[in-house]
Amino acid sequence: MKTELYNQNAEVIGEAELPDRIFGVKMNPDLVHQVLVAQMANSRQVIAHTKGRGEVRGGGKKPWRQKGTGRARHASIRSPIWKGGGVAFGPTKERNFEKKINKKTKRKALFMVLSSKVQDKELMLLNDLKFSVPKTKEALGVINGLSSMMTGYKNTKKKRDSVLFVMPEKDKMILQAMNNLPFIETTDAKSLNVKDLLEKKYLILLKDAVPVIVNTYKL
Repeated sequence: MKTELYNQNAEVIGEAELPDRIFGVKMNPDLVHQVLVAQMANSRQVIAHTKGRGEVRGGGKKPWRQKGTGRARHASIRSPIWKGGGVAFGPTKERNFEKKINKKTKRKALFMVLSSKVQDKELMLLNDLKFSVPKTKEALGVINGLSSMMTGYKNTKKKRDSVLFVMPEKDKMILQAMNNLPFIETTDAKSLNVKDLLEKKYLILLKDAVPVIVNTYKL
């Protein structure tokens, strides 16, 4: 599969080959949804935790003797029915939301989303990106030029389409330059995942990131 290759001045400088095994896969929405749900579940952090009667401080001594007082029998003042007692059936840190997903399934879903970006003309292949200084203003100028060449890209005061920028490896200069742009998210090719791709409408891919993707997934 061939696609246009751009430089950072938003000029077409030629064509580049994209492997069909990655960028020419037929979409299966159910499979992509399954992988997305699993990824979100596995990244979920269990924060809410309530103390049961065995975790609340105090309550070791029986409040009164078992018989002869005329009152109901109680073993501890930390019972859930007492004020200041433990919580019955509350959320705990022991909850497990982890979902198992096969590596091949996860890889297939990633390729499907990448292929959909190509089919929807939401992927731009960039030859290289260099900044003289890591300044937000300079990065914004480059992104504005590239986005003007993207089909259907919206850039208004009320709405601006989001972009995922993929590098072959982490580049400190690029990260610093784009860090303050709220509509841009940067990542390296080895960290690509379904969630990030679906959250961002457009994808800008550096040409050198393609062989990294191929080597990462051993194609």
